[in-house]
Amino acid sequence: MSSYPTAFLRPNPTFIMSEAFPNVPKIPYEGPKSRNPLAFKHYNRDEVVAGKSMAEHLRFAGAYWHVMRGELSDPFGKGTALMPWDDGSNSLENAQKRAHVFFEFLDKLGLDYYCFHDRDIAPEGKDLAESNQLLDGVVETLQQLQQQTGKKLLWGTACLFTHPRYMHGGATSCSADVYAYAGAQVKKALEATHKLGGLGYTFWGGREGYATLWNTDMKREREHLARFFHMCVAYKKEIGFTGPFYIEPKPQEPTTHQYDSDAEACLNFLREFDLMEHFKLNIETNHATLAGHSMRHELAVAAGADALGSIDANRGDLLVGWDTDQFPTDIYLTTEVMLEVLKCGGFTTGGLNFDAKRRRESFEPIDLFYAHIGGMDAFARGLKIAHAIREDGRLEEILKQRYSTWDSAIGAKVERGEATLHDLEAYALKNGEPKVQSGRQEMIENLINEYL
Repeated sequence: MSSYPTAFLRPNPTFIMSEAFPNVPKIPYEGPKSRNPLAFKHYNRDEVVAGKSMAEHLRFAGAYWHVMRGELSDPFGKGTALMPWDDGSNSLENAQKRAHVFFEFLDKLGLDYYCFHDRDIAPEGKDLAESNQLLDGVVETLQQLQQQTGKKLLWGTACLFTHPRYMHGGATSCSADVYAYAGAQVKKALEATHKLGGLGYTFWGGREGYATLWNTDMKREREHLARFFHMCVAYKKEIGFTGPFYIEPKPQEPTTHQYDSDAEACLNFLREFDLMEHFKLNIETNHATLAGHSMRHELAVAAGADALGSIDANRGDLLVGWDTDQFPTDIYLTTEVMLEVLKCGGFTTGGLNFDAKRRRESFEPIDLFYAHIGGMDAFARGLKIAHAIREDGRLEEILKQRYSTWDSAIGAKVERGEATLHDLEAYALKNGEPKVQSGRQEMIENLINEYL
């Protein structure tokens, strides 16, 4: 087991490399034949694919909550993660130490972006005023580190689900006092995100839902949530924050039902409450599977509404019915994800945030690198395969032929919005029984396997 110094760095010191991970170099690209576990086999950040570098296409981000705060606990046992840089206190100094370690990690791994919850980067104080002061102290450190390293904040968010005050929700709480506290916390998190130049801001409704309908006024709670979002939109304009807002769908866990249960539910909510122009979606693989959908389904739904904003890159265990947040290593999955991303023109403000954690048994600091290297390589392969599929054109041609009857005659008339039921009847009477063609599913699956 590698040993690391347990105490180093003063509050806001000059950025110093090679202290928390002295035995880990900057991760190089060595190609598919490399046997070095601390090297990329497929992710070559400067390699150009479809007119852009891999780094530009993929826009990888590190998740502060998993890298720096993930204890690797589960419902049946305490955390196992070794974090020798952390003294276990809730002091500002310890929080600032973590920030320096995190940026060393980002630098060595070659991650250009990161994401955070407010209570991950800074401890909660004895009251809201002290919590805000602590957050200011860490944001100052993060700002310095960003300036020194060129790293960027992909998005920030507020944690409205961990503290006991949020047991009934934050923006959907039955208590107006809790609702007000949640609003104050989001206000400060928005300010922090704006100060750090965040490219977006995410809302994850971890407890915005219900445990039982016997004590829930769902209509009232959803209306309160909509008003909350409208207040956030107004404050975003007030402070001049120009990044998009994201909603992250998830069906349940910890609640029985969450109001942002899947992409369709989120889009319906946004349309119902006149919020569509202000929000896009942050889609997570493990949440898609918990909702009974594939990741590609959720991405296609979001992209179809021009609402695909960003992606939380992970995967679930199909044999386990809860949010396992495993690192993405399935090449079929990463190929499907990148097909959808390329189809809608690529990321603009969003990216691929590794909302993934090591397994409880992978508790050494170096396992953080192994885990992220695997995920980054898997997405690099998915990007190259997706680009090859699009360049080849056979899949696109199959889709074009399958829907060819919509490009002329009655199909084109329907799509132009000019057809009536009288037109459909006349067409059917004239043309008789329709000829139906094969979907060629197995042939398409074989085609995709050619690239894998």
